[in-house]
Amino acid sequence: MEKISETIQSVFKELVNKKVADGGVNPEGWLKKVLTKKELGHIKLHYFRKGILGLSVDSSVWMYSLNLKKDSLLKKLKECSQEIKEIRFSIGEIK
Repeated sequence: MEKISETIQSVFKELVNKKVADGGVNPEGWLKKVLTKKELGHIKLHYFRKGILGLSVDSSVWMYSLNLKKDSLLKKLKECSQEIKEIRFSIGEIK
């Protein structure tokens, strides 16, 4: 039996993919453009609502490191899309 959290994640992933296919926003694509492969291995897109990009980070060390680069990351992300207004980091699973 599938866990409800896995079901919810798959539904949200399908919604994001559908939005991208319809010409909507693509926060995962923006992250791939501005972060290194090493950084991408330590984060996961949590949400993108009302211009706020929420990212789960796998450790406090990486959260600190990314917070140091937050202003430059935000600037680079705004070059990809003017929709983004803020980045928020939280520690969580990134499976």
